[in-house]
Amino acid sequence: MKSILEVNNLSVSFYARDKEVEAVRHVSFSVHEGETLGIVGESGSGKSVTARTIMRLLPAPPSKVKNGKVLFKGENLADKTDSEMEEIRGRDIGMIFQDPMSSLNPTMRIGRQIEESLIKHRGLGKEQAHRDAVEMLKLVGIPDAEARYFQYPHEFSGGMRQRVMIAIALACRPSLLIADEPTTSLDVTIQSQILHQMKEIQRKLGTSIILITHDLGVVAGMCDRVVVMKDGEVVETGTTQEIFSSPKHPYTVRLLQALPRLDEKKKAKPVSAVSRSINNLPLLEVRSLRQHFNLGKGQIIRAVNDISFDIRAGETLGVVGESGSGKSTTGRTILRLHEATGGEVLYKGIPINRLSRSEMKTMRRYMQMIFQDPYASLNPRLRIADIIGEALDLHRMTTGKLERQRRIEELLDMVGLSASHAMRYPHEFSGGQRQRIGIARTLAVEPEFIVCDEPLSALDVSIQAQIVKLLEELQQRLGLTYLFIAHDLSMVKHISDRVAVMYKGKIVELAESEELYANPLHPYTKSLLAAIPVPDPAVESRKKFVPPIDPTTQDPYGLERSRFVEVKTGHWLAVSE
Repeated sequence: MKSILEVNNLSVSFYARDKEVEAVRHVSFSVHEGETLGIVGESGSGKSVTARTIMRLLPAPPSKVKNGKVLFKGENLADKTDSEMEEIRGRDIGMIFQDPMSSLNPTMRIGRQIEESLIKHRGLGKEQAHRDAVEMLKLVGIPDAEARYFQYPHEFSGGMRQRVMIAIALACRPSLLIADEPTTSLDVTIQSQILHQMKEIQRKLGTSIILITHDLGVVAGMCDRVVVMKDGEVVETGTTQEIFSSPKHPYTVRLLQALPRLDEKKKAKPVSAVSRSINNLPLLEVRSLRQHFNLGKGQIIRAVNDISFDIRAGETLGVVGESGSGKSTTGRTILRLHEATGGEVLYKGIPINRLSRSEMKTMRRYMQMIFQDPYASLNPRLRIADIIGEALDLHRMTTGKLERQRRIEELLDMVGLSASHAMRYPHEFSGGQRQRIGIARTLAVEPEFIVCDEPLSALDVSIQAQIVKLLEELQQRLGLTYLFIAHDLSMVKHISDRVAVMYKGKIVELAESEELYANPLHPYTKSLLAAIPVPDPAVESRKKFVPPIDPTTQDPYGLERSRFVEVKTGHWLAVSE
């Protein structure tokens, strides 16, 4: 098969303050005509640097290509002038960037941003460019393309903005498309739609694709061959079937083992935790909870719309759903970070929404939160000892400097860090280490109940596995109770005792973890499960794409006229009346 791109012995370094960082070292691979090549690896492995080097998008300085060649259709891109590369970008090689909101011009209408490329590279007139731009919007599955052409990026959802990025990248029918983590920040159903769209476009146009991702499930369903990168080097290459069925490098094996599979049974919890959760009365009771946000001019967002559930002591209740379903708002309303519009939250029988501010301050010692973003949730100006120590000081958990220092070191040890980390600043740590620091801060006040708000979403898959293991160990050791919020249903299955599925502010289904995944009853639950990629090429090849529900439909599941009923022991379902 003929190669359209060949990367030979590529090495790239960055220079700062007389220090050299080798980001890419002796990387070689090829991309064949019409195929999809996956490049996988964790953050810092060199995936995106390799892609940007191919596109000649790295600033020089501080970057420098030390050696190697990038041959596109037999021509070395390093020999091209800047003006020649401007012609190649967009016309011959398109790129989809990871964050569509920062890649799209917020001051330009969507249609104009697609037209720019058509006018520049294909020399089309304005009328023809307009028609072609509308056709591209239709091609990537954007409904009502004529009207959406005139809208701005902020008027689109994350998934729709990513479709626009694909339309821009493919507008000139490039021979090669580089997709750099194109679905990282998207829900599983939107991810499924985007990947399906890319496959369809590849089938129609014959485009070759380089798919950069850390999601091995996506690779299993999309790619023909795989390149595995670690610390700037290629450690293994092979067909997708070879990589998944018989990986050779220990790093590849570790990546595959770290990824939980939806089609595998979850491991049973130790008896102590299970018995504790069964025998104890509910630790937390949520009754008809509502959280509405008034946007003015008669617009009201019903973020949480009359939901009820219990959480038993020692239990983990998982809450899943797409962005905007009300998961995080539920967690924040329970902790009174938002004041509830209606309903009641009882903690050990105490209605916490009736507590005064000082009483709630005392209660928060027992009810804590692990935040989603380990980068934004830590004060960059404080050392780690003071970040953890703040919580100790606020609730007067220690007396004297020596006891405070001993407790901080004990907490760091508890989350797998050392005393030597105490005097460092957050920017000196990786994402996984920062999340551990956030957990240590949460544990400082000896809570009983913790809301884990998407604690894994910003982390690589192997780091996710480490954090989940840590949370499970802490639960066993300290008798903790979790409300675990996430959009990764595979991970939720393996950590949770029971799972609640939310859609547009409502719980549509709630059951024990194994029961929900083995016997989903609500159509929304079924659509979520069907959209999750499984890290197995054979399983992915048998999957059929399920078209999404029209997003303009107001109440597709009849939830406004539904009752939440127990259809079998422990299995609750929203049933339309």
